[in-house]
Amino acid sequence: MSTGHQEQIKGRDVHIDDIEWKDHPQPFAEGGIRWKLLNVSPEMGSWTAIYDCPKGSYFAPHIHIGPGEYFLTKGKMNVRGGKGEGGASAEAPAYGYEPCNAQHDQTIFLEDSEFYMTFLGPLNFIDEEGNTVALFTWQDVQGAWEAS
Repeated sequence: MSTGHQEQIKGRDVHIDDIEWKDHPQPFAEGGIRWKLLNVSPEMGSWTAIYDCPKGSYFAPHIHIGPGEYFLTKGKMNVRGGKGEGGASAEAPAYGYEPCNAQHDQTIFLEDSEFYMTFLGPLNFIDEEGNTVALFTWQDVQGAWEAS
């Protein structure tokens, strides 16, 4: 039963193959990473995307302000420095959870990889000293997608 006081949020169904791959915004990824933005959820402050990551590509250092979940569907990646550095080394198929304040000095792809991820809250891209370079909220992500 609707009270008429609030507009009902509409669901979304996305056929991933209908979306064109776009280059990931620079300088936040290197090596040819592409992405498809699947959903932005203002009411949750979240966004969901799928990423195509060639061997040797990587994401710039960042901190997850909110948690995130990923599903590595293809390939292999080192997260938070990889297993040898106290992080994780994921090999598809693999699921991962990133808690609030998880810091990634580099997320690197050891072979051609693809993963799906939902971010709850902003990503804080940082420099080598830990200073903020850019804070990516759902609004920034949506704007970057629309601008490319």
